[in-house]
Amino acid sequence: MADTKTLNAGTTTNPRPEGSRDRGRTTISDNVVAAIAGIAIRETEGVHSTGRGASKALGAVTGRMPGSASSSAAGRAVKVEVGEKQAAIDVDVKVEYGTPIHELADRIRANVTEAVETMTGLEVVEVNIVVFDVHIPRDDDDDDDSDDQDGSPRVR
Repeated sequence: MADTKTLNAGTTTNPRPEGSRDRGRTTISDNVVAAIAGIAIRETEGVHSTGRGASKALGAVTGRMPGSASSSAAGRAVKVEVGEKQAAIDVDVKVEYGTPIHELADRIRANVTEAVETMTGLEVVEVNIVVFDVHIPRDDDDDDDSDDQDGSPRVR
């Protein structure tokens, strides 16, 4: 978690003006940074989804529960390490087929860095990306629910 003692943008890297006094502490939770990063990643064109396995299933289940926020589900697919002034972020993504992955990775890093630094004042020192799958759209995806319900063969 990040602890800060000034009221400027959540960071202590800028020196306080002369005569300024300590007015309290701001703590930014790891979950907050993960949610911000997760949303920034999902907003990046070319990303099909974030997370895999258990984290993705948990996000899908909790996303349907009353009172749950979609930003929380986005944050579960992202792992962060937050220090006093810096954050490091790890994410697994599934990309859209045809998207140049090296260019997508650069866009993800830029979007995440911009969002986290703007909203928290923390310096993002690294964004590690694991591309675990490629989403290939299929023309027959919409035809699956056209099967006959009585068990008769589809083809005659």
